[in-house]
Amino acid sequence: MFTVEVRDHIMIAHSFRGAVFGPAQTLHGATFVVDAAFIADTLDNNGIVIDIGRAHNALKVVLVPLNYRNLDDIPEFKGTNTTTEFLSKYIFDGLAKPTRAGELGRPGRELKALRITLSESHVARAQYEAPLW
Repeated sequence: MFTVEVRDHIMIAHSFRGAVFGPAQTLHGATFVVDAAFIADTLDNNGIVIDIGRAHNALKVVLVPLNYRNLDDIPEFKGTNTTTEFLSKYIFDGLAKPTRAGELGRPGRELKALRITLSESHVARAQYEAPLW
């Protein structure tokens, strides 16, 4: 498998519901490093998995609505614990659309999977990975 990964980051605020979260039940901030890995069985005729510049731009577009926001205030997240795991799937869904549509410099059907990793510190991260098809 070939993988190309691009990276960005977001700064958010949020709170959680549930005793399992302890002090994180109150409003707190987080800075996430976001890695998006595009996975293919083969390289295309240009010798690439995807165009890195297009992939980075697509990731930025998905992250803009989250960056510098209190996620508790986003209507679509109402009643949801916006955990690192949840956000990795949310970002996957947003990035899968342009990937499947072939907007990253390669037909989407030629790509196998996408993996999103959110690192919330140097010792903790969560991932969501799934086939694109």
